[in-house]
Amino acid sequence: MLKTHNCGELRASDDGKEVTLAGWVHRRRDHGALVFIDLRDHDGLVQVVFNPANAAAAHAVADSARGEYVMQVTGTVGKRPEGTENADLATGEIEVRASEAKILNAAKTPPFYVVEETDVEELLRLRYRYIDLRRETMHGNMVMRGRMNKYIRDFMEARRFVEIETPSLGAPSPEGARDYLVPSRLQAGRFYALPQSPQQSKQILMVAGFERYYQIARCFRDEDLRADRQPEFTQLDIEISFVEEEDLIQLMEELYAGMFETLAPHLNVERPFPRLSYDEAMDRFGTDKPDLRFALELCTLTDAVRESEFQVFRQTVEKGGVVRGVCVPDGASFSRKQTDDLTKFVQQYGAKGLVSMAFEGEGSIDTLTQEDIRSPVAKYFSVEEAQALAATAGAKRGDMLLMVADKESTTNKALDALRRELGRRLGMIDDDVRKFAHVVNFPLFEWNDEHERWNSVTHPFTAPLPEDAHLLDTDPGAAHSRSYDLICNGWELGGGSIRIHEREMQEKAFTILGLDMEEAREKFGHMLEAFEYGAPPHGGTAMGLDRTAALLVGAADIREVIAFPKTKIAADPMTGAPSAISGEALDELHISVTEVESQPSE
Repeated sequence: MLKTHNCGELRASDDGKEVTLAGWVHRRRDHGALVFIDLRDHDGLVQVVFNPANAAAAHAVADSARGEYVMQVTGTVGKRPEGTENADLATGEIEVRASEAKILNAAKTPPFYVVEETDVEELLRLRYRYIDLRRETMHGNMVMRGRMNKYIRDFMEARRFVEIETPSLGAPSPEGARDYLVPSRLQAGRFYALPQSPQQSKQILMVAGFERYYQIARCFRDEDLRADRQPEFTQLDIEISFVEEEDLIQLMEELYAGMFETLAPHLNVERPFPRLSYDEAMDRFGTDKPDLRFALELCTLTDAVRESEFQVFRQTVEKGGVVRGVCVPDGASFSRKQTDDLTKFVQQYGAKGLVSMAFEGEGSIDTLTQEDIRSPVAKYFSVEEAQALAATAGAKRGDMLLMVADKESTTNKALDALRRELGRRLGMIDDDVRKFAHVVNFPLFEWNDEHERWNSVTHPFTAPLPEDAHLLDTDPGAAHSRSYDLICNGWELGGGSIRIHEREMQEKAFTILGLDMEEAREKFGHMLEAFEYGAPPHGGTAMGLDRTAALLVGAADIREVIAFPKTKIAADPMTGAPSAISGEALDELHISVTEVESQPSE
């Protein structure tokens, strides 16, 4: 080894030891005769002192060194002079007094600071990711991610799970997103698909008798990207035989509570995790992944405005839409500009507008007068109607009601976003809280208006609630599933379900999804056949580890916890991927590429 110790491990107990260190020049300070260098390696920093009176050659090397040079230093550990200790540094009690030094590699001036956590344009960070990863926060994020993976493996092994790898090259299948396809050279015109998840493989493993499987699996989905989504991602994949929903829900609660308490003890995690049905979550928050760190629950005002003179509300209800809102405590203090800004905000999420109604004055809502109602549409509402709205929303004097009228899905999407924005603006969110919850019993199917057919809400292998199984023949949209998600702070961390394990039920699900039996056998014949050879009842879950790591370190974007992420157009600025392929390589794969006029920009 080129070093005897790591920079960050030296302490006062090492006083007097001769050590050899190697690392990067983090900071260099020239104090006249003395040169001080903070030397950095994976473990941390240590101050090295170069004194020309004691080691002229080493001092000359230090004098020529610059930021991010790679150096090797030999010297003696000594306690810092009294009053010069650095309490913010783990090695702050000591310094290394250099006797020898060597430049192992010089460095160009980095395109952005490593020593300071300054904001840097994202494309530049990704272009020079090897520089970005040297910064303290990013380096710490990667270390935390490694610790997370170790905790998971220790946890699963202690519970007798077997880690099994599943294929990365498989058959294309409809699982909710577009597949990444890989052409076969040996079988012209045929394609593999990279796995969106190991779903089918892990169910086959249950039929094979392994009973307790897990894998930290790489998965791929060709879909639009955002802060919590990447084209390639990592999930903790789990499947268990002879299991019920409660077993998996409790397993995930034990794993996540223990993980956060161990790896991030400064964060506040409350147990037991609350549990909401899908229907309750949508009714109270407008989303199946609500941020539960603050209140601001939604309310449904449809009945209260059904006969309103305000035509926007009335006509929306007549067309089958809904009117929903959120009551903002003390929101009557909002200015016109603030409500206008919020109107523009909800329009980003599909809402046509936002109607505000403030209840001013003193006393109870029962004593409300027309003058106390401040709203752009106040003239369309009587005092009694305004009181009814306030009563439904739980509003009091000084509060403001913000309302959206549209079809239910649009209203929920806009109000969910508005609720989160209000939570931020009103200072209701505690960044040190991780509020976990389980959301259960999602709908089994949802209707796709564009293609006029049913889609699976989770995936085609999810079992219905036993009491809803009869609805598959008469009203599939009313059936709920044996499903469960784990959410935290407005993010879906993952989820799973009890699976279908009988061929007849699986074929019925495929039929509802519009697959004829010939197509079902072509795509899923291996599973249908396996179910006839003693498939046990089984269930599982898949947890997003990129999102989990982001919550552990407090990052708002999962790219902050991925070593080499892609941009919003799924590109890698460092390597240039995706790139063009030579004609010779395409010929070997029997592929021709149509001319592309232009490439998307970031």
